[in-house]
Amino acid sequence: MKYSLAVRTRLLSAFFIAIALLLIVRLYFVQIVHGKEYQTDAVAQYVDQVSDALRRGTIYFTTRDNELVAAAVMQTGWKVAIDPKEIVSATSTFNALNAITPIDQVRFMQSAGKSNDPYEEVAFQLSDDVADQIRAKKLPGVILVADQWRTYPAHEVGSNVVGFVGYQGDTKVGMSGLERSYQETLSQGPATLYVNPFAEIFTNIGSLLSFDPASHEGSVVTSIEPKVQQQLETTLDDVMKEYTPEFAGGIVMDPRTGEIYAIGDRPSFDPNIYNLVTDNSVFGNKLVEGRYELGSIMKPLTMAAGIDSHAITPETTYNDTGCILVSTYKVCNYDLKARGVIPMQQILSQSLNVGASFVATHTGYPAFTAYMKAYGFQSKTGVDLPNEVSGDLSPLGDGQGPAVNYDTASFGQGISVSPIEMIRALSALANQGMLPNPHVVTGIKFDSGITRSVPVAAGTQVLRPETASAVTEMLIKVFDTGLLNGKLKQDHYTIAAKTGTAQISKTGGGYYADGTYLHSFFGYFPARDPRFIIFLFAFKPHGQEYASATLAHPFMDIAQFLINYYNIPPDR
Repeated sequence: MKYSLAVRTRLLSAFFIAIALLLIVRLYFVQIVHGKEYQTDAVAQYVDQVSDALRRGTIYFTTRDNELVAAAVMQTGWKVAIDPKEIVSATSTFNALNAITPIDQVRFMQSAGKSNDPYEEVAFQLSDDVADQIRAKKLPGVILVADQWRTYPAHEVGSNVVGFVGYQGDTKVGMSGLERSYQETLSQGPATLYVNPFAEIFTNIGSLLSFDPASHEGSVVTSIEPKVQQQLETTLDDVMKEYTPEFAGGIVMDPRTGEIYAIGDRPSFDPNIYNLVTDNSVFGNKLVEGRYELGSIMKPLTMAAGIDSHAITPETTYNDTGCILVSTYKVCNYDLKARGVIPMQQILSQSLNVGASFVATHTGYPAFTAYMKAYGFQSKTGVDLPNEVSGDLSPLGDGQGPAVNYDTASFGQGISVSPIEMIRALSALANQGMLPNPHVVTGIKFDSGITRSVPVAAGTQVLRPETASAVTEMLIKVFDTGLLNGKLKQDHYTIAAKTGTAQISKTGGGYYADGTYLHSFFGYFPARDPRFIIFLFAFKPHGQEYASATLAHPFMDIAQFLINYYNIPPDR
């Protein structure tokens, strides 16, 4: 009997504890998570939200101190509707409303004339203060409707990453950027507060135990650092202003983890007023959605292939004749000049096309092609932004094509790659030969307040660590002595860098011969233990022929900002 009583006591205790926990959890969601919504629900003259007033998760930037900054958020407020039959005087009602907040008179009068329609919306996105003033007037036929809308506090900053929400038919969905690629995560259905508490608890438990946090509703946390993003975009604005390219773009990334701190193009747009944009191409992200012949920033990867395959060493020499004949085509240095017998370092320091051709030839075309594929130039990176394209290595085939295709590919012409593919490949030089996986999203934050990390696949080893180190040392010398004759050398920091100046291909074959080029630049630092890798490019800049003139100083502007902002200790 005593045993039976003890069991019943324990069962009852467990039952009451479970009920207490349920009530505590429910109170947490009512008072903390949904407190603002319940408060709004209780306001007088409330009307049920219409179908497009949906809950949607927030998109966050992350500061260097791991603080979250909202980049896309649902704004709550009010809109005004009228019931024409209840309005005593359309003119006096309009005047009363317009004295509080601007009202479109034509729209109001047209709506007021629709006597058979009991509901016409006439004003939108009003604050609580404005709504209170309207409510105090007690105007017959005027209805305040609780409303929500998407707003982007940073305006243009990060707009190509964040994207925007627009209409697809009658439904609001993410149209570009993370708003699109994380549509299923961010879209949280109609705003309803009256949820079965057991369902609410077990839904949150499910999200916490899931192998894929992004498969559950929540907010998106990114690695985009707002001040770094702003610095990148300010620098791109300066490039656009000074050299007037058709477009320009850049990426700042951790070459070890693949976390992207900043990514953006110019021209851009403000997602708060996306409907005013006349050129829809600005909605895309050219760093992910475009592929280009990026020129001589390919040479360090060609050099790495040669060293890694043991075809050459950094001490190998060759006779530079200025031009060579390959498959009846002439391949020349940018200035057509011969350098005589010189070491591999000068191929990078002087950016010599003939030297890059030498390395590709000695590597062997099949092996060279295998390295280009291993670098990921014909496979998407999997970056979590929409519409990613893969590069085009088709001119290389299986390593048995025309010789000239391999020679030109060695210095970044004839094959096209996306900027996101290029920064991934170049990161292998900074990351002991391993390709990272570029990504923007680091976690999903749930209503419970808990954030789950989004898993990132392990990188791929494509070069021996000693190969990456050897090429890094060569690129340090490029920056210290070759780039602008060493004017940008830093006394206390090692920087590995290379420029690229590429001819732009024409539709149907051949290249433009009118002095139009694509300029590119990359660099990572501190070179022997890198925190950051930066990629910049400008399409058809004016006033300067070479990327060293257009992009070297912008690169240093960003690099010096990062060194100061993150207090990076000197490495020499």
